Order: sequence, then C-alpha cells, then structure tokens
Amino acid sequence: MGESRQELISWMNDLLQLSLTRVEQCGTGAPLCQIFDSIFGDVPMAKVKFNVNSEYQYIGNFKVLQAVFLHHKIDKTIPVERLTKCKFQDNLEFLQWVKRFWDQYYPGGDYDPIARRKGPGMTSSTAAAPPAPRAASVVSSRKVSSSSASATGVAPRNRTPSTGVQIAQLQAESAALKEQAEGLERERDFYFNKLREIEILVQAVADEDAALAESGQEINAEKDLLIKQVQDILYTTEDGFEIPDQADGVPDDEETF
Repeated sequence: MGESRQELISWMNDLLQLSLTRVEQCGTGAPLCQIFDSIFGDVPMAKVKFNVNSEYQYIGNFKVLQAVFLHHKIDKTIPVERLTKCKFQDNLEFLQWVKRFWDQYYPGGDYDPIARRKGPGMTSSTAAAPPAPRAASVVSSRKVSSSSASATGVAPRNRTPSTGVQIAQLQAESAALKEQAEGLERERDFYFNKLREIEILVQAVADEDAALAESGQEINAEKDLLIKQVQDILYTTEDGFEIPDQADGVPDDEETF
C-alpha cells in the first residue's frame, strides 16, 4: 500500500515548494511535470502552466509530461482523460506510482524548484480548489439594499470593510474544511474497499483449506499459517474498541441483496 494523501501532499510541497492542499490538484499536470524535472532536469518548465483552471489547459501540461515519458522511455500509460477530471482516487493512484518512481530514480542533490519554474507556482487556491465567495454578488446585494432604502427613506446600516473581509475569510475557510473532510472520507472509503477485497480473498482461501482438512487431505502448513496471520491483522482492534452489536431485524451480509 502506497503513501497516504497527507504524506504525498507534504512530500510534493517540500520538494516543489508549493502550497498544495489536495491530491486532486495534480490533475492540472503541473506538479507532476516538475516532479519529473527534479529527476531528469530537462523538462521544458517554460511550457508548464501552474496557474490554470480549465481542462483544456491541463491537457497542455500533460502533453509536456507525455513528451518526457517518451524521451526517457518510461513504460507507463498516463490516464490523461481521468486525471484531468481532478478526481481523488485516479490522482491518488497515479501519484503513488510517481512517488515510487521518484524514490527509485531521483539523483539526489539540491533542486531549486522556484528557479526552474521561474515563479512561485501553484497555490492552494489554484485549480480544483473550492471557488471563493463572489464579490459581484456582494456588490449586487448592496445595490439592492441601497435602492430599497432610498424608496423607504430608511438609511441602511453600512457594513464596515473589515467585517466583510472577515466574513469572506470565514466562508473560504469553511469551504476548505468541508472539502478537506470530503477528501478524508473518500480516502477512508478507498482504503476500506481495498481491505475488504483482501478479507474476502483470505476468507476464500481459509474456507478452501477447511474443506480440505475435513476431507482428510493434507493442507499447506506455511500457507495456512500465513492466512491466520493476515486474519489476525485484519481483525485486531484497539484497546477499548467494541464492535457494535448487530441491530435487531438487520439481516446478515449473506442475506443482503
């Protein structure tokens, strides 16, 4: 199992001196291009666009990346169509592969990412980030309020600029936290499904061995021990954790359709 979302984001930010907050931001292609530049040092970074916000511009970055793969004979298909949708799971799986490649081929030494891209690069608000509160809506609301006040002869209470800025900041922080929580839920579900598949596979092998033992046939002792060890890991719980009782009237998994 590869690195987690947070580990990958921290690694990219340290390597590239960026302020990424989500794996989905790799869907722009820009961070991926510079990761390979840190390995080979020959990626045409002038062609890589960091501050982009459309799928068409993302594809331009991935064309640069595909050229790098072709030049260095990297035998890996880049799923451009899926990555540019900026979905969590697709970008996480590809980024995990990129990290393994980087661990194997990074030459070491100092790498100056800012000098290579000639700019600060992507920030947390660039590409695939939650939209900021629209100032136009605020201005429109104020115009409507002013018109209503003129008609009624009642002067509206003006909101101080500092209050408006604070509200905008709180709204942005709230949107970012919501997006972070959704990302954590997607990551949890992704790894849970992986573990569930392993559990089903292990249980099938265990059932097969049990059937062999009942029929008097010899089973592989090493394989049987390995299966038991994997099951011990899967079913071990933390101290104080209690598995909730099954609710009355809820059918077993075998009876669920």
